[in-house]
Amino acid sequence: MTKILKNAYMALILLFLYAPILIMIVLSFNAGRSRAKWGGFTFSRYVTLFSNEDIMTALLNTLLLAVFSSLIATVIGTIAALAMSKMRNIMRTTMIGITNIPMLNAEIVTGISLMLLFVTLGIRLGFGTMLIAHITFNIPYVILSVLPRIRQLNPSTYEAALDLGAPPVKAFRKVVLPDLAPGIFSGMLMAFTMSIDDFIITYFTQGAGVHTLSTKIYASVRKGIQPEMYSLSTLIFVVVLLLLLSINLVDVIGNKKQAKITNKRGEKK
Repeated sequence: MTKILKNAYMALILLFLYAPILIMIVLSFNAGRSRAKWGGFTFSRYVTLFSNEDIMTALLNTLLLAVFSSLIATVIGTIAALAMSKMRNIMRTTMIGITNIPMLNAEIVTGISLMLLFVTLGIRLGFGTMLIAHITFNIPYVILSVLPRIRQLNPSTYEAALDLGAPPVKAFRKVVLPDLAPGIFSGMLMAFTMSIDDFIITYFTQGAGVHTLSTKIYASVRKGIQPEMYSLSTLIFVVVLLLLLSINLVDVIGNKKQAKITNKRGEKK
């Protein structure tokens, strides 16, 4: 009986979470304009969507913002994680706690505080301010992905490379970086996903005339729900889902690779 109740409870949660998304996906292929009546299967909504110049501009802004912010956040986050790994326990714990504040803090607080900062400094809101804001909240996700990989590193391999005459930079590139690669790539994908998916922080730092897909959907819905918005929302959902699956796949591959390396080292001993 308890098992049945648990399964029913889980089914209800999944129903409330994913039923609206499923309805949205179905409606994106509805030929009729009514949400209550099925008018036939069609791809015309997607054709109309990709022929809309405003939406294509918002898509370009979204991709540029996600790519640049994730790349910059990955570089800064990786360097920060390496620096934190060399700190003493108390200092490292303090820095990790400070770094996690953007993730634990409400997005609306982060968005408003960044907007006030830009206004106070006299920085005009636009693509540049959105980029800075996205880099700011993406860095903690990269650090969170890279730090566990650093803890799994065997420092003796790097020291052995130095003893064999390899320069520090080359030793890091040939020995340390390959072991960190899964964590770095996972952090970059997470940052890219968060950037594409973000609305609140983008909304407060976007400025006039600059839209991403999320803010474009919000602006369009305020005027009335257009059928094309179902298609756009469906595409965003699919892209984010694929990115999340990719992140999990990278983690699984990285863990298997690390386990093989650990087993080989154990056999040699």
